[in-house]
Amino acid sequence: MKIIPTLTWRIWLLIIIILLSFLAIFGFPPTFTQKGIIITSVEPNTTAFNEGLRTGQKIISVDGIPINTLEDYTKIILDKFPSDEKQKITIGTSDAQFILFTEAAPEITISNIPKTNIKTGLDLTGGSRAIVQAKDKKLTTSEVNDLVDITRNRINVYGISDVKVVPISDLEGNHFMLVEVAGATPQDLKNLISQQGKFEAKIGNDTVFIGGNKDIQSVCSSPQCSGIRSCDRTTENTYACNFFFSIFLSEEAASRHATITGKLGRNSNSTLQGRYLDKNLDLYLDGKLVDSLLISEDLKGSTTQQIQISGSGNGANQADAFDDAESSMKNLQTVLKTGSLPFELEIVKLDTVSPTLGSEFIKIILYASLAAIVVVFLVIFVRYRNLKASIALLITSICEIIIILGIAALLSWNLDLPSIAGIIATIGTGIDDLVILIDESKHSRNLSLKQRMKRAFAIILAAYFTSALSLLPLWWAGAGLLKGFVFTTLIGITSGVLITRPAFADFLKRTENKL
Repeated sequence: MKIIPTLTWRIWLLIIIILLSFLAIFGFPPTFTQKGIIITSVEPNTTAFNEGLRTGQKIISVDGIPINTLEDYTKIILDKFPSDEKQKITIGTSDAQFILFTEAAPEITISNIPKTNIKTGLDLTGGSRAIVQAKDKKLTTSEVNDLVDITRNRINVYGISDVKVVPISDLEGNHFMLVEVAGATPQDLKNLISQQGKFEAKIGNDTVFIGGNKDIQSVCSSPQCSGIRSCDRTTENTYACNFFFSIFLSEEAASRHATITGKLGRNSNSTLQGRYLDKNLDLYLDGKLVDSLLISEDLKGSTTQQIQISGSGNGANQADAFDDAESSMKNLQTVLKTGSLPFELEIVKLDTVSPTLGSEFIKIILYASLAAIVVVFLVIFVRYRNLKASIALLITSICEIIIILGIAALLSWNLDLPSIAGIIATIGTGIDDLVILIDESKHSRNLSLKQRMKRAFAIILAAYFTSALSLLPLWWAGAGLLKGFVFTTLIGITSGVLITRPAFADFLKRTENKL
């Protein structure tokens, strides 16, 4: 018997939507068949960046050796670096080849190519999340959007990937900023966003320049004009490392520097080596003095646009001092590039999820879903004694999950725990509707099958609109943290009413007509 000609257009629509969902989830060609590793970030102003390596490129070979996993890449890099002299390294990507001459490993971060296009949220991948508000000030929509833009720029300077910065609000009209960083610790996230980052360079009481694009044209972060200069023991249990980097001032800031230094005299302190002016260039970050730089006598009244910034870091050992100096330098460079945040911030809520815990969540969800599907199948089969209807119900529920995942992949929606809860809620709602259809197909024999299906869909549509309307307020509830639940539930029940449940009804009509 030929089955294909008997398929209705609703069943064909379901088949086409499922195929498109698979295409959205796995891509074409399928992501799980692709070889290599993917670059997730490239440190600016480094050899790798200057030669053309960029985020999103796929590394398929290094020095002609095929790269399939992170372990392949790591083994080659560890064998070559660090080196006392420059090494040639040829990195082949899916687009081109890049030749680097360097003494250190390329300053890039990499990861395995994802097996699917589905993006998982912080709850599943691990990392930190902060809900932030302005201290002692209620933000407007425009102000919170400005805050989000500046924070994104600040985080981008750090070269951090897998970051989410969005404005959110609650039902009372309060505006917040949500920051999620995959793989970061709570302290990392707190250090990243808790400081306002107001930078000022002063000579006496006169401001020479401030952080941001208005006064700072560029900030050097390449090894040629920045780095750690020296590390020395300061006390028996303390080490200090000094950092430096160059900045380039705007013409207006350079002119301001010339005017202020032109009024200074020569320092009469004979203990100083060299000739300096009688006031220093004091550097303040959030109102605290972080360094005080001597001004050479040659710079008196000069409109120089290049200035060298220095500072130090401390630690119990040389390695800790080096890390502290490097972190301080990077923080100062970031503030100089991006300027200060417009408001003093405070963290309302700070959460963290470990990657291990996230993977355990996924396993538990998969096991629970499998067990639920098996139990539902058995209950339906025992209740109706109809193997075909039970299998069709099972397949329909799976199709609804595939459609939700396909739409989420297409829209690059991050699936977090609330989103997973929404999928589970959709399955429950869908099974309720499918049971209604089965019941109506087997009862009220005094009505035609078409009339019974219409009555069933009247109940289903009433339940759909009730659910949809009740979900909408949750979009803003909980400072926006329930958006994932609302999104997946609405997508699931909408696709169910429009696609899967009509197809299931057509299947019941076919089987009923054959009885």
